[in-house]
Amino acid sequence: MIDLSKIQKRSTADIARRIVQDIPDGANVNLGIGQPMSISNYLPADREILLHSENGLLGMGPLATGDQIDEEIVNAGKQPVTMLPGASLFHHADSFAMIRGGHIDICVLGAFQVSAKGDIANWRTSDPQAIPAVGGAMDLALGAKKLFVMMEHLTKSGQSKLVTECTYPLTALAAVDCVYTDLATIEVTADGFSAVDWVDGLSFEQLQELSGVSLINARK
Repeated sequence: MIDLSKIQKRSTADIARRIVQDIPDGANVNLGIGQPMSISNYLPADREILLHSENGLLGMGPLATGDQIDEEIVNAGKQPVTMLPGASLFHHADSFAMIRGGHIDICVLGAFQVSAKGDIANWRTSDPQAIPAVGGAMDLALGAKKLFVMMEHLTKSGQSKLVTECTYPLTALAAVDCVYTDLATIEVTADGFSAVDWVDGLSFEQLQELSGVSLINARK
């Protein structure tokens, strides 16, 4: 039994910074609702990354605080945000034309499950009390050139969110390129999940055990 209390997991901020490392300069990046929205707070000042929000904003900056707050300038999760110099606002329909037209380089979504084939389930679980709401996730998962997933590695009950086959309703098939969790960075390859890096204090064998699926050790 692995004692996770002795493992220094990545915080949401740590995961966000790790994702930013894999975003090239000049990329148009959509941030999904939930954890991915925090990425806007961790863009280096010397990098040019254009953040897109599906409600009609390109050039989104960090979350707004104090006197910066304008309740009419929000991200997809309705959080007040700032606008960087040169940012633009546009109609919701134009925003989805950008998404469906293949103009988004990377989308970062949260997920309940990701399969070894890159399938993603992120809009509904088996919880009858939860209100299902797919939003723009299906459009984003298929419209973006690359799909990154930002999520916790395990459920609250300790089950891996990396699975052989998704058991929840699917958002998209074979869409995920890379998964970033509080324990590891996992690429989705033609041969399955490939572990690129993982937190200190956790061995590859332990990561394999926690994940419950076959992993390739990319560090070798």
